Amino acid sequence: AGREAALRRQLGPTVPVVVVRVPLAAGQRIARAALALRHVPARYVPAGAVGDPALVVGRRAAVAVAPGADLDPALLRVPGDQKVSAGPRLGPGERALDVLAVADAEAMPAGARVDVLVTYEGRAGGPAATRMVLNDAEVLQARPAGAAPGPDASAGLPRVLASLRVGVRQAVALTAAVSAAREVRLLPRPTG
Repeated sequence: AGREAALRRQLGPTVPVVVVRVPLAAGQRIARAALALRHVPARYVPAGAVGDPALVVGRRAAVAVAPGADLDPALLRVPGDQKVSAGPRLGPGERALDVLAVADAEAMPAGARVDVLVTYEGRAGGPAATRMVLNDAEVLQARPAGAAPGPDASAGLPRVLASLRVGVRQAVALTAAVSAAREVRLLPRPTG
């Protein structure tokens, strides 16, 4: 019992993470029955994890999603997109990438420019180095995504689901950085 209690203290509280219960096809509207909640120690929750099914019910899957997968915002279509051709105009080699981050949605209207900061997980479960993984990215769309979960310094801060205009290489690098992150923040740049 003492070991179990020590392990619980070390892992910290658990937080809900939305997972897919049944296979989703690309373009399929997500129903509440297709989702489940998994409780995970806060220190192991991916930075982009969705904790409330209400944030994704009614949205459409951008790609096919396997059962048991965490429902990451990058797997969802941008709200308002009804067809593949809808949405922001992207040039050759550009992509729209959804990022769930600590930020204020009101500070990021469409067309705003942001820097993306990622804080990685430290050895003892605390924060480690913080790096700028993308600078001067254009916001295509941003909407509030609730408060950040967990016991760390970002708990309770406002989060935003932002679609950013990125190049293909930037999308790959940013996705890799976000998947290994403890925390992702978007910093609005001054205009002009």
